[in-house]
Amino acid sequence: MSTSAFSRRTLLRGASAAAVLASFGAARAQSSRTVRILVGFPPGGGTDAIARILAEALKDELGGATVIVENKPGAGGQLAAQALKAAAPDGNTVFLSHDHSISILPQVVKTPGFDPAKDFVPVAGFATFVNAFAVSGGNPAKGFNEYVAWVRGQGGKGAVGVPAPASVPEFLVKVIAEKYKLDLVAAPYRGSAPMMADMLGNQIAAGVGSIPDFIENHKHGKVRVVGVLGSARQAVMPDVPTFAELGLAGFEDVPYYGLFAPVGTPKAALDGLSAALAKVLAKPAVHDRLAAMGLTVGHMTGEQLGQRERAYTAVWTRIIKATGFVPQ
Repeated sequence: MSTSAFSRRTLLRGASAAAVLASFGAARAQSSRTVRILVGFPPGGGTDAIARILAEALKDELGGATVIVENKPGAGGQLAAQALKAAAPDGNTVFLSHDHSISILPQVVKTPGFDPAKDFVPVAGFATFVNAFAVSGGNPAKGFNEYVAWVRGQGGKGAVGVPAPASVPEFLVKVIAEKYKLDLVAAPYRGSAPMMADMLGNQIAAGVGSIPDFIENHKHGKVRVVGVLGSARQAVMPDVPTFAELGLAGFEDVPYYGLFAPVGTPKAALDGLSAALAKVLAKPAVHDRLAAMGLTVGHMTGEQLGQRERAYTAVWTRIIKATGFVPQ
């Protein structure tokens, strides 16, 4: 073999080895990425369950990245929102939130420690849902009007669990109390999981939360959903009337679920996360699991999520002001 041929072969082998090592290094760097999904409620609730479904599915779509759910319960998602604000805007930290933390908290807390319009950027939305009113298994009421009659039989007084103070569920309790002339007190919990535990133990007679919070226990008769918000009955519980049907209009606008990132996150990172989420939602295994929880599943771009958030905020600004609530 000539010296020149030997040199060429050596160079080719070296180039091939270098390519393999470079590919291995890139794959290792890619797989070493860790994406955090912040959740403002404790494990066991509806929002946490949704986050874990998406986290598992997103791993492959993000190139084998490690995707973890990081629970930061407290103050109705306020702590998680503050953690998002403090996170590096590198596309590796997102906040999975529904309407409460983004649309409601800034209206009901004087100093929430964050401003969604200035500190966050919408990444993508993935679902809408409705809130619902449910009674515990030990309550004799089979429907909402029967619950109202039951409360009147208790001297007109009652407590209704809500997953967070100064939340949409709490304002619904206030509106119900005023309409039906009842002395109802909203009992705030640190998330839906502890509220549900008390409902299952018949420690509280009723609660308001999202459909995902109630769906499994409703199916098994452990609690009974007796009314839903929104403009139409829900496919997962078609026998349950809307509040508009029950004579309580004004709650037709439905809340949303979405991912939010710190302001300053590069557009390429936002687009990558949004595209990965769109692919995940298109998978029947993921779509069907979320739909079975009572979500109306569908991908929204960051721009569409932002529009949805602003419209929902405007509706609840009017409702909250009408109740006379003073920010705490």
